[in-house]
Amino acid sequence: MRIEENKSLAPLTTLGIGGPARWFVSASNEADIAESAAWAREKDVPLFVLGGGSNLLVADAGFNGLVLHIALKGIHVQEGVTGSGERVYSVAAGEAWDRFVQRTVDDDCAGLECLAGIPGTAGGTPVQNVGAYGQEVSSVIDHVRAFDLHEQVFVEFSASECAFAYRQSRFNTTDCGRYAVTRVDYRLKLRGNATLKYADLQKAFVTNAKPGLREAVEAVRSIRRSKGMLIVQGDPDSRSAGSFFKNPIVSRERAACVALKAGADPPRFPAGPGKENDVKLSAAWLIDKAGFTKGYMLGRAGISSKHTLALVNRGGATAAAILMLAGKIRDTVEERFGIQLQIEPVMLGFDRS
Repeated sequence: MRIEENKSLAPLTTLGIGGPARWFVSASNEADIAESAAWAREKDVPLFVLGGGSNLLVADAGFNGLVLHIALKGIHVQEGVTGSGERVYSVAAGEAWDRFVQRTVDDDCAGLECLAGIPGTAGGTPVQNVGAYGQEVSSVIDHVRAFDLHEQVFVEFSASECAFAYRQSRFNTTDCGRYAVTRVDYRLKLRGNATLKYADLQKAFVTNAKPGLREAVEAVRSIRRSKGMLIVQGDPDSRSAGSFFKNPIVSRERAACVALKAGADPPRFPAGPGKENDVKLSAAWLIDKAGFTKGYMLGRAGISSKHTLALVNRGGATAAAILMLAGKIRDTVEERFGIQLQIEPVMLGFDRS
C-alpha cells in the first residue's frame, strides 16, 4: 500500500471538477483495500471509495480524508457454467465497464448490450443499479463481493441480498459508505436475443425485428453519442457526470396533474415491480418544460447541447457553479410541477447543507 498526499481528484472524474484528496491510495489487490481501511481507522480519518469517477461531483475544497481508488483488474469465466445456456463472468471492480460489455457481446452473451458506452468501472454498477435503454444490471448480477469497512472483513452478497431498486441498492442507501465492492459476478445468456424495450432502439430496428448483439450495441452507442452521453475526446458535452437527476417516480394522479400544468402529456414509463400504481416520468422532459433548454449556461456550468439531463463543465467550471445550476433547475421544476428532482451523482467533500 502506497499513500499519496494532496492528490488531485479532478482528473479522476468525468466532470473534471474538484479539489485534492488529503490522502490517496490506488488499490490493485484486496490486501491494499484491507490495509487502507485499517490505516484510516487507526488514524481516525474519513474514507471514500472511488471507482471510475463517472458519477461523482467533488467539492472545490477537495476531501479531507483518504480516497481509496479501486484498481483491481481481471475477468474470469466461472468453470462448469459454460455450455449450460448461461455464462457467469467474475469481474474485478476496477475493470472498465464498457470494455467488459464489449467482451460479453463478442462472446455472444446477452444481458448487458443496452448498457454499452456507459463510463466507469464494473464495481460501480451494483452500487447504483446501473441501467439504461431497458436494462438494469440487477437483472443479471449473480453475486457481489465486497470489503466491509465496519467489520474489516470480506463478504459476499447474492443478488436478492443487494436490495436493488431503481438506481438503488443497499450500497447507496441503508449501507451507504459501508462496503467497498471488489468483484461482481454477472450471469448472462449465451446466444440470447438483444433487448429492444427502449423506444429509440425500436426505431433503429424497424426493418430488423431481431438484430444481433453487435448491432444493438452499435445502435446504443449511436444514441448515447447523439445525446452527449458517450465519452468522446474533444467533445465538451462529454465533460459531465451523465444524468444529473433521477427520473422521478410519482403516482398516476400526480402524473395527471403534471400533464394539466404543462398542457402536454409527459413521457411515462413503468415504475418497476410492486409499483403498479406509480409511473416514472422523464426528468429531462420536466426540465425542458420548466424552461431549461439544451445548451443553457450559467457561468461556466451548463446543460449539454445534446441532452437536457446532463450538466456539463464548459471549461473552468467549479463544483459550486454546477450546484448553483442544479439548484436553479430543481427549484424551478418544483415550483412549476410540484416535483422535487433528486440528484444522481455522489457528492464528495460537501457539508450536509
